[in-house]
Amino acid sequence: RLSTVYMPGYKITMLPDDVVARYTLAAGRAAPALSLYVTLDEATLEIKTTETRLERVPIAVNLRYDRLDDLVTGEWLSGIPNGADAQAMPSRDDSLEAAQKLRPQLSFLWRLAQHLKRGREAARGKPETFNRPDYNFRLLRDAACEGQPPTGAEPVVITERRRGAPLDLIVAEAMILANNTWGGWLTQLGVPAIYRSQASLAPGVKVRMGAKALPHAGIGVACYAWSTSPLRRYVDLVNQWQLIAAARHGSTAALAAPFKPRDAQLLAIISAFDAAYTAYNAHQASMERFWTLQYLRQNGITELTATLLREQPGGAGNVWLARADTLPLMLPVLGAQGFTPGPARGARVKMRLGEIDDIALDVRGTALALLHDAAGDTAADDEDAVEPAAGPIAIALDVAESDAAQNASATDNVPAAD
Repeated sequence: RLSTVYMPGYKITMLPDDVVARYTLAAGRAAPALSLYVTLDEATLEIKTTETRLERVPIAVNLRYDRLDDLVTGEWLSGIPNGADAQAMPSRDDSLEAAQKLRPQLSFLWRLAQHLKRGREAARGKPETFNRPDYNFRLLRDAACEGQPPTGAEPVVITERRRGAPLDLIVAEAMILANNTWGGWLTQLGVPAIYRSQASLAPGVKVRMGAKALPHAGIGVACYAWSTSPLRRYVDLVNQWQLIAAARHGSTAALAAPFKPRDAQLLAIISAFDAAYTAYNAHQASMERFWTLQYLRQNGITELTATLLREQPGGAGNVWLARADTLPLMLPVLGAQGFTPGPARGARVKMRLGEIDDIALDVRGTALALLHDAAGDTAADDEDAVEPAAGPIAIALDVAESDAAQNASATDNVPAAD
């Protein structure tokens, strides 16, 4: 496959399980790795040199977000007691104890991550903002069911993921640094690679994938080549093949790399990956929408508050697309125009939910009250125009087959956002 397919409670890996097991960075073993070493000035955090090595890295311990996010806070990293420590928290594995031992290193990495982020924001021309929360889905299942596809009847727990939390920022900035550094190195050596670029931050300017090292305005770097996830994205695997040639051959790497300059096969990979990745993202969005609707049903939720995004075409001002304030759900809302003054983009409404359609992954709301008329409010940012609503969906049935062999395929009617 060209990518791992993710969905709540399950995933379909890009590579076979035995290949993943051989290369994954599991604790207690020396794993093959393409490593980036960065030498810094400890006081100013200025990057002095970088070096790429092919090696085996002994993995002492894995530090997991879900185990440590409540412990590793900004206060904890700064040495300020915050009431959370490894002794007071349930010990689910040894990662809590390991985090305590690695506190000085984590504190330095957090300081470095903040420094790198400030540099990118200066290049972007404005700070990064997280107007919309991310959400985590967890299905409550027996241990015997792990690794098996969900049935759809499992209890689901949806929690908000803290964007910009220390661990999240440390990993994100390390990945950006590696992808930017490696992309620039391949460019200097004349070794082709697959890059992501964005010409500007102007509304409607999307991220593109291509074989040229162009600036990525959204991230704030001169070039950006996905390279840090070779077990779950084919683009990263291709770029790592090129990087391995660079690490082995240096200035003559362009002659030894699997893909040569102006290689038509590289362009074909970009096209195939882009199509598959869009389809996989649409599938993930549909599955997340299904479980969000299940969450509403399981918890008996009949009313929500939401933010109005835009009027729906043909709705004569009476139908708005809205985003729920506390759940990953976008849905049409009827009746908002009945309030005086009329609603505007960014206004918040209280709504009553209608019947849930599990087949179409659809639910509608009816406005009960206008909570805040935010005319001209910019909280509903321009990205809303391309965000996938993940429903309703179109269903195609092959009626030529017998009932037992009917094949149904569901496809999102909105392309996934980059």
